Amino acid sequence: MNILTIQSHVAYGHVGNSAAVFALQRLGVEAWPVHTVQFSNHPGYGAWRGRVFDGAFVADVIAGIAERGVFGGCDGVLSGYIGDPGIGDAVLSAVAAVRAANPVMRYCCDPVIGDVGSGVFVRPGIAEFMRERAVPAADIVTPNHFELDHLVGRPSETLAEALRGVDALHAMGPGTVLVTSLVTRETPPDAIDLLASDGASRYRLRTPRLDGAFNGAGDMLAALFFARSLREGNLADALSLAAASVYGVLVRTHAEGSREILLVAAQDEIVAPSRRFAVERV
Repeated sequence: MNILTIQSHVAYGHVGNSAAVFALQRLGVEAWPVHTVQFSNHPGYGAWRGRVFDGAFVADVIAGIAERGVFGGCDGVLSGYIGDPGIGDAVLSAVAAVRAANPVMRYCCDPVIGDVGSGVFVRPGIAEFMRERAVPAADIVTPNHFELDHLVGRPSETLAEALRGVDALHAMGPGTVLVTSLVTRETPPDAIDLLASDGASRYRLRTPRLDGAFNGAGDMLAALFFARSLREGNLADALSLAAASVYGVLVRTHAEGSREILLVAAQDEIVAPSRRFAVERV
């Protein structure tokens, strides 16, 4: 399996492609990374070095891959943090080019816009690009709770409201929706939910809440859910396996008090997670 992954990259830590590529490779997936930014570290540290690339640069790298004649063997495109609105055109052009070479490919969009607590943290124009162009073009979308609400333009404080938000995303185009970091009135204080839907079936998966902010956990989850969806062909199995792997990595990270996810140290969790969670139909 081959996945073209277009998102951010950091030298220190595991965020964006720095999280997704290794996770995909550990599953036996060939990952073709194209970076939208190159930073020294996650900006959450308050200081970093590096730069955001422009759309022309990203498009040029993708064109070079296309010239190798390999898009016919590309099973999917994954996009995450794009850094600059101009990169959006390069992403969607890549999706179109891969789809022309392989009509059964899938596009997974992680619509990185913001998060609870920090609000919108992307440049002006990016949230609009996600809502108006990227999400409608995607087969799979993986917003967090904040991004779900932002994309559909209304809050979801209950599970029923979250499900209506998921329906609204389906109406935009994507056949599969995964909502991460979901906290509704029904979510216990010591837990956090995931909500997945393919239109015909809807599932909730609940894991214990771990204190702390873990950079890159969402990027790893989107990559694993996408790969598992392509490989398993079953929504419930993809949700269960991806969630279990991320939880296993985060448990190890939490136990050692690390801010950066211990992706390499806990890599066995990616292939064979040590703990699975119930998938509940809703």
